[in-house]
Amino acid sequence: MASITLGGNPIHTSGELPKVGSQLADFKMIQNDLSVASLSNFSGKKLILNIFPSVDTGTCAASVRKFNETAGNLENTTVLCISRDLPFAQKRFCGAEGLENVINLSDFQEGSFGKTNGLEILDGPLASLHSRVIIVTDANGTIIHTEQVSEIADEPNYEAALAVL
Repeated sequence: MASITLGGNPIHTSGELPKVGSQLADFKMIQNDLSVASLSNFSGKKLILNIFPSVDTGTCAASVRKFNETAGNLENTTVLCISRDLPFAQKRFCGAEGLENVINLSDFQEGSFGKTNGLEILDGPLASLHSRVIIVTDANGTIIHTEQVSEIADEPNYEAALAVL
């Protein structure tokens, strides 16, 4: 269990992030068109998983914008923006913002992605949502970087995530 904060107040996650050097666990999440995506949909691609509580908050929206800005310049790399938001909200946000370089995935049905990867928030006002996390994999699905942002209102370290690519 990781201890993080929300506005300086302690909250906890369901476990620890997967270890660098391990394989990213397969997943099933819902895309904006309501189809199911799994890890195999991104086979052979390096991945940046930008995981956050809700796209309708300032910090979460900023991270989606920032990764959208850099994603177009990354060779053989896909950015997945993952939350428990409904696919409709994710699609609305990216459409309104004109963001086309990221792929939204919704873990709204069971939250299994958050549980499997130890990043589900267990307590406090954001309980059952995902904590702010970055996971980066190589083209073989091996995890090469993780970051659990300690204060959920803070943005992730973009430079560190991009540097490993």
